Amino acid sequence: MTQSVMLDALDRRLVHALQLDGRAPFSRIAAVLGVPERTVTRRYHRLRSAMVVRVVGLVDSSRIGMLDWFVRVDCAPDAVDALIAVLAHRDDTSWVAALAGGSRLACMVRTPGAGAAGGRPFFEHLARTPGVRDMEASCVLRPVAGVGGWAGRTSALSKAEQARLRRLAALDDREVRQEAAGEPVDRGGPVDWDEADFRLVGELARDGRADVRRLAAATGWSASTVRRRIARLRATRMLHFEVDVDPAHFGSPIEALLWLEVAPSALGTVADALSHHAPVAFAAVTTGPASVFAMVQCRDTGVLYDYLARELSGLPGIGRTETALVQHRTKRAGPLLMPTPPAGRARRA
Repeated sequence: MTQSVMLDALDRRLVHALQLDGRAPFSRIAAVLGVPERTVTRRYHRLRSAMVVRVVGLVDSSRIGMLDWFVRVDCAPDAVDALIAVLAHRDDTSWVAALAGGSRLACMVRTPGAGAAGGRPFFEHLARTPGVRDMEASCVLRPVAGVGGWAGRTSALSKAEQARLRRLAALDDREVRQEAAGEPVDRGGPVDWDEADFRLVGELARDGRADVRRLAAATGWSASTVRRRIARLRATRMLHFEVDVDPAHFGSPIEALLWLEVAPSALGTVADALSHHAPVAFAAVTTGPASVFAMVQCRDTGVLYDYLARELSGLPGIGRTETALVQHRTKRAGPLLMPTPPAGRARRA
């Protein structure tokens, strides 16, 4: 539906600005881009309405006592579409995709931490689902690349423009930061949230640019409390904002998933290298035989070959490598994009 849309230079600059600060006012972005505010506003709403671009709020799972898993499922060919639809509509899944070949799919799942029941109820239910032949789940130990944006969508602004956007953000948000400074800063370990916090992040997951009045209505907090809470969550790196957009709109329609068996002694070197590789949209160290998982975006299969044969092959400690092409991505980082959003609040993610 959106594959025919290609982003022009201004669209890409807007996307880059939103990746740097997903809740930046359009007036601030316009000042950096050097265009009228109404032009920026109109561009974003056009892309948002066409379900091409949106901003989503994402929470660091480990900070709220949750675990992220990459799951591969082998199922009967006639069960793939139905299973993908079920997984995509769940609040606890993301990155749901059918893999080329007709009988495999992959997704990310968020479950309670190991101290609770862990992911056992979800995985047991999935294993008993009709049509599922086999499944493999790898727990994310640490993201090592792509948090903060794929390089393909963060190369449109100059370093000076990026610095100016950050400087304007610091000036504009000074009052909110001063209000938030009265709360203790917690940079590690799980954090207990009440129901209002889950409603807040649920709203931000659907629309990271939701206005404060809407967030106040969802949480029952005052507007100033909403601003303070978001500022604190961002300052402590518990909450960040991601631009949810198909890389095909940037001219990179080929998406490959890589599972790399890496010697423990080389994990640090490989992780650091992947964080600097332009085709890598996301990578993480995980449990399982393949200790590194990566998502790679390329212009065509020739570019993918060059990446595998040249850049990746030159890294030390990599043994067996498994590669799978994504046939189509049903769900990305945020909840499903719908022409008409369903009424009611999001359930707890």
